[in-house]
Amino acid sequence: MQVISWDRLEFKDEQVGIKVLHENANAKEIQIIMPKQSVMKEHKAPFDISVQVLKGEIEFSLENEIFKLKALDMIALSANVPHSLKALKDSIVRLSLAKTDSIARVNAILKPL
Repeated sequence: MQVISWDRLEFKDEQVGIKVLHENANAKEIQIIMPKQSVMKEHKAPFDISVQVLKGEIEFSLENEIFKLKALDMIALSANVPHSLKALKDSIVRLSLAKTDSIARVNAILKPL
């Protein structure tokens, strides 16, 4: 058993922060800290993912649509769907990845404004 605290964090200027908070035999749970106006450029995930806003508000761009996701909203995507994120407020985002996906791939996406 493990108790995971999602709100232990520091917002650093416009720098996005990524941290693996839990990993098991099937999945990884990633904490993404997005200060207001920070961006994760368009990318694809090689496996299905879920993205949930725990705090704040983000714009989630998917193909030709933009979704405003607020605290406790979640979006689930199939593999290989292009998407990007922009923080409208200081935000904490939960990213659920397949175990075989790579945190290095997620880190490569980061792009501060």
